[in-house]
Amino acid sequence: MNRRHNYLITSGGGGDGAFGAGLLAGWTEAGMRPEFQIVTGISTGALMAPFAFLGPDYDPVLREIYTGFSAKDLVTLRGPLQIARGDAVKSTAPLRRKIAQYIDDDVIARIAAEGRRGRSLLVGTTNLDAGRPVIWDITRIAASGSTRAASLIHDVILASASIPGVFPPVRIEVEANARRFDEMHVDGGVTAQLFFSPASADWRHIARRLGVQGEPRLYVIRNAKLRADWQTVKPRLLPIMNRSIDTLIRTQGIGNLAEIYIAARDQGLDYRLAYIPASFYAVSSEPFDKSYMNKLFRLGERKGRDGDPWLRVGGMD
Repeated sequence: MNRRHNYLITSGGGGDGAFGAGLLAGWTEAGMRPEFQIVTGISTGALMAPFAFLGPDYDPVLREIYTGFSAKDLVTLRGPLQIARGDAVKSTAPLRRKIAQYIDDDVIARIAAEGRRGRSLLVGTTNLDAGRPVIWDITRIAASGSTRAASLIHDVILASASIPGVFPPVRIEVEANARRFDEMHVDGGVTAQLFFSPASADWRHIARRLGVQGEPRLYVIRNAKLRADWQTVKPRLLPIMNRSIDTLIRTQGIGNLAEIYIAARDQGLDYRLAYIPASFYAVSSEPFDKSYMNKLFRLGERKGRDGDPWLRVGGMD
């Protein structure tokens, strides 16, 4: 209370999350990175959000995650019979082990401590059974004292990054009306590429109640380009499907950015956006291409360190 407020949104984008990780590290180097009262993440954004939330001390962790691993370190290809009878092409068991390794008991305790200071870390998944988005308050789970807290946090972050069909869904046990059952959760990007708060939230009122100093500032990291690179699509089923899905995801992301901008403008939030520039021409040869991610991390780091990477939309400055 009685201080400036800064909020951070981290989007989906797979290996392109290296851009956001680099930008955070460069921002720290520039000495301009604020503390965020709220951090939200979806998909790859869910992987980086805990460390963005905990602050610059965890920049080395983000660097290691987004420059030190390739696809073979995070996923394994299933056999033809497993694919035919199963729920996905690849297994994410290695990725889950990485999540548990980096988000250990110490990290969870630190998240809980920050939650007690009034800060919030939120992660989005998609409940496939219900066909709707779900927002998980990781700070509250971390502070719950439950013996299942760590496992649930790992499940939620893995689910948020689990692309349907490519990676298996994550079954999360829930209880309702004294009954226990499993919900099937997948990539939060199925329902939104990024999120902040319900449209009905009255942030002017919230800011007054909290005694927020100045105009709350909303930083958005879109781990993608806003315009598609030209690509000659072969007239075959898989190339057509892949390009169509990529286009759908990109345009969905632009719609999400516009929706959040309109809400921010109406609610008196200073909206600032960073994204991968069209001038970045490197091409990824696989979903988590180590060489590509290193180049993208360095680009984000340079932008965060050497200049002002934030686009102010609508003349809010």
